[in-house]
Amino acid sequence: MGDTDSSDDFAGRHLASYLESGGARGHILDLSAVGGRAFTTHCLLRSRGRRSGNPYVTPLIYGNFGGEIVIVASKGGADSHPDWYHNIRASSTVDVQVATEAFEAAWREPDDEERHDVWEYMTHLYPPYIAYQQSTSRRIPLVMLAIGKPIDVFTA
Repeated sequence: MGDTDSSDDFAGRHLASYLESGGARGHILDLSAVGGRAFTTHCLLRSRGRRSGNPYVTPLIYGNFGGEIVIVASKGGADSHPDWYHNIRASSTVDVQVATEAFEAAWREPDDEERHDVWEYMTHLYPPYIAYQQSTSRRIPLVMLAIGKPIDVFTA
């Protein structure tokens, strides 16, 4: 991400690259310039708008915890949850693409000790999550995705 890039421009280019390449590009990014790791993995999450029913695709950092994909509804530490989080709460499944493979996935939110362990794991993968949580009074949600049947990779 260059010094003149806004985060929206970067995110849009990242999403376009991921989609146009079928996942061959965009899965791994170097986020060390923004406090992350040099080898940060990203998935694509496709959810349906809870009111519109329209599909929305969002690139997100992910981890693998106990065989489930973990994503973080951080929204950069904003005081409101990201739209994708509200959208998935209105559905029992979502679609997720990891590199060149896509799946239908059931989702859940971890509780108690599991949540603590997952949060520790995700802040190790992407340390800026700590500052994001400190910048808001909301409890940043963690979402666990259990992959199911394979589906076609996402397209633009």
